[in-house]
Amino acid sequence: MTTSAAVAARVEHEPREAAPFVKWVGGKGRLLSQLRPLLPPGVEQMRHVEPFVGGGALFFSRVPRRALLTDINPTLISTYTAIRDDVKSVIGGLRRLANQHSKERYYEVRARYNQERRIGTSKRAAMFIYLNKTCFNGLHRVNRKGEFNVPAGSYKSPRILNEAALQSASKALQGADLRCTSFDALLESAKPGDFIYFDPPYAPVSVTANFTSYAQDGFSQDDQTRLRDVYRALDRRGCKLMLSNSDVPFIRDLYGKFKVDTVAAPRAINCDATKRGKVREVVVRNYV
Repeated sequence: MTTSAAVAARVEHEPREAAPFVKWVGGKGRLLSQLRPLLPPGVEQMRHVEPFVGGGALFFSRVPRRALLTDINPTLISTYTAIRDDVKSVIGGLRRLANQHSKERYYEVRARYNQERRIGTSKRAAMFIYLNKTCFNGLHRVNRKGEFNVPAGSYKSPRILNEAALQSASKALQGADLRCTSFDALLESAKPGDFIYFDPPYAPVSVTANFTSYAQDGFSQDDQTRLRDVYRALDRRGCKLMLSNSDVPFIRDLYGKFKVDTVAAPRAINCDATKRGKVREVVVRNYV
């Protein structure tokens, strides 16, 4: 590896508070200041539940004592589990990948990640984080075969490893129950008094704005309607519910009986840079 490449692959050690350790499309890091005032009274005493955990920005900003974090992406959940249970091994694997980083190396790792199924959990977690930090726009996308197919990003100095951040994330996850399940599994596990934050793949705002291929099967209008039905059932159960989605008529019609607020969110993913900017999103709550 050349000296310039070694410099480009940044390894950071500065301490920091818990924060997402992966980039995620639709991540709520920039919306936290607008979401926090909408949390229910007494949320500190409630179990924190996120059935579309993604990058987990809201979870990491709160670090609740009890949490249930789920997602249908099995590698994402296994990565969370590895960070919680064996963060030192993940750091070691990620350090080796960071020290060897180059565009050519990216595609070698991507090929191994897709083709080799008998990779240890911590090693695969390191590969997952490495690809996430060095791929184009931090976009997680899979093809119909379930293969990660995002090209390498053009970064001069990608932040591949931050040991302190991973250790902080591991500490924050110690009280979290991690499961690879669909959102409707909450009908079996949610309890009255839980605080549940739904951050599903958004309904598209236009025909060409559909970024729902994070998992192999996407997220359709029928899925959005099923989610609304689950939301209603959990409302009747006595859970405190908050949901984010696009500010489009379809979503407003689905949740018309609930309280709907709007927030201004930055649009980070668009092939046309001139179309990136603030867009309106809705936050649906079943409480005031």
